[in-house]
Amino acid sequence: MALPIIVKWGGQEYSVTTLSEDDTVLDLKQFLKTLTGVLPERQKLLGLKVKGKPAENDVKLGALKLKPNTKIMMMGTREESLEDVLGPPPDNDDVVNDFDIEDEVVEVENREENLLKISRRVKEYKVEILNPPREGKKLLVLDVDYTLFDHRSCAETGVELMRPYLHEFLTSAYEDYDIVIWSATNMKWIEAKMKELGVSTNANYKITFMLDSAAMITVHTPRRGLIDVKPLGVIWGKFSEYYSKKNTIMFDDIGRNFLMNPQNGLK
Repeated sequence: MALPIIVKWGGQEYSVTTLSEDDTVLDLKQFLKTLTGVLPERQKLLGLKVKGKPAENDVKLGALKLKPNTKIMMMGTREESLEDVLGPPPDNDDVVNDFDIEDEVVEVENREENLLKISRRVKEYKVEILNPPREGKKLLVLDVDYTLFDHRSCAETGVELMRPYLHEFLTSAYEDYDIVIWSATNMKWIEAKMKELGVSTNANYKITFMLDSAAMITVHTPRRGLIDVKPLGVIWGKFSEYYSKKNTIMFDDIGRNFLMNPQNGLK
């Protein structure tokens, strides 16, 4: 019996329709190699578990009790990309120093059309509260990719992708800060990543809520044209009784995400 599966990797979705319940996890990895070029031994498939543990290569797909068209996420790097991954960061817009955005801040931060976009997000974007905001706490907003973990790493487990001492950091921060996760991806994948890293289930701290790409806005800058940013005004508008520019800080590896709130961002 055919078992169609959808695998997300590198920002794309790959449909696997030729495997059956009698094929193994290794068969799936071999097939994914033909689609992505990532060697089976470098693949990490999130969500494939048997009795709460990651499925070994010899486990048959039928034993995983997957529903047709189940979506799973793959982590791993092509062999030919390892030199780039392990070497110094590339000289692109995401990693250059942020002095070049300072001139654009004035152009963007107070522009009426951008403030209207924030107002619409405040009105229309639905936030699922995971744990209630706490009176008197400041706010820490955290990006995910390249901030909490390196999703392009060739590591074989989610724990190896995690920033060292992540849980210790979040435990310490939680004493004074409510913690919010904001990633420029789909909420489904944010939830999967946080579960894999043990962030959403840790007993020593709580996540107040999570935001995805739908909470972002697109702004026009003279130098870069149209770009997506993370305006903290969305949070401040929805939770004005708890958070403001006076008690909020956001960590992100991409400096342009701070264009609407440059004094509250730390790269």
